[in-house]
Amino acid sequence: MNTIPENTKKSIFSNLTLQILIAMLLGALLGIIIHKNYIADDAKNFSDKIKMLATVFIRLVQMIIAPLVFTTLVVGIAKLGDVKSVGRIGGKALGWFFSASFISLLIGLFWVNTLQPGVGLHLGTLDSSGANELTEKVDGFSAQNFVEHIIPKSIVEAMATNEILQIVIFSIFFGLAAASIGTNAKPVVNALDKTSHIILKMVNYVMKFAPIGVFGAIAGVFAVKDVNDLLVTYAKFFSSFLVGIASLWLFLLIIGYVFLKRQMTTLLKRIVSPLIIAFGTTSSEAVFPKLTEELERFGVKDKIVSFMLPLGYSFNLDGSMMYMTFASIFIAQVYGVHLDLGTQMTMLLVLMLTSKGIAGVPRASLVVVAATCGMFKIPIEGIALILPIDHFCDMFRSATNVLGNAIATSVVGKWEKEN
Repeated sequence: MNTIPENTKKSIFSNLTLQILIAMLLGALLGIIIHKNYIADDAKNFSDKIKMLATVFIRLVQMIIAPLVFTTLVVGIAKLGDVKSVGRIGGKALGWFFSASFISLLIGLFWVNTLQPGVGLHLGTLDSSGANELTEKVDGFSAQNFVEHIIPKSIVEAMATNEILQIVIFSIFFGLAAASIGTNAKPVVNALDKTSHIILKMVNYVMKFAPIGVFGAIAGVFAVKDVNDLLVTYAKFFSSFLVGIASLWLFLLIIGYVFLKRQMTTLLKRIVSPLIIAFGTTSSEAVFPKLTEELERFGVKDKIVSFMLPLGYSFNLDGSMMYMTFASIFIAQVYGVHLDLGTQMTMLLVLMLTSKGIAGVPRASLVVVAATCGMFKIPIEGIALILPIDHFCDMFRSATNVLGNAIATSVVGKWEKEN
């Protein structure tokens, strides 16, 4: 799907990465100046207002995600032609996603047990207001709600709330039905194909606002947080978390080079902008349309991208998965709750199942962590321990989610080319 002429895409995106990096630096500088020169209430007021820039950008992206997922996924399935092809690619996709999720969880499990960042840690008095808000969400966290979150009762409601997994389920059924009808469905499929091109063209306009959104997000955080004190207090936790994330990146990059060989370097160049946007806005969802374009430019067939990427956003959040085991056992360590290896592996499997379909849910990782703590008799209020540093952890796990989905889509795309 060549959505943008070659001569125009350079002018649109050639400086985007540089603009975003400059925006991050300027945002951090402005936030630090505000934090040091204004009282807490004024800094908080400034933060709330400047973050509106990030909110505008993310909402612009969210505005086009639902129609983009629906149109591209239906067209992609219709182009695949039959249930057998969908099943083959879907099987490869889910096999990759669950393997990657399991390894991500294991990496978090390994490093939190090896480095033990929560043992002997005393963080003093913590603000539990944010934790109380999250524990209220946990009260409704059940198997029934999990199923209801996956299966849509209304495609209109799913689109209105940007429930990606529900949109994916409906789109798969719609696409399979269109493929089974054959030529009679071609007018509808062609109309959706043209619509997807229009929506992808809208991405160009939205991405021009990305540096401003990143600037607002970074400035808002630095205005209200004393980063130096925060990193000193959480030095052991944050450094241990970064070791885990670095290990996960190393694993993903090695796997990518094994399957993609020299093309992996080209892929990394393609996804630099999506990675930085996800890092700056702490939202992997915010780069969904941009990542779709870049993967198609990389050479993955549009029907593979439109099928794989929505599934990946529901089932393949590698950075979030690694963080869930890490954070859950960290809280247990702080409270002195002993978890034997068997219990930890059970926790890993629980997280494997309950974490699917959390894309787009605000602080979904923390909600799942809180729910898991409740299941294993770990104090749920311990979520307050990681709230102060969670934003900075979220920057890294959001970028990792993007990397994992880009590699997964590219590898499956290569497999399909070889068939």
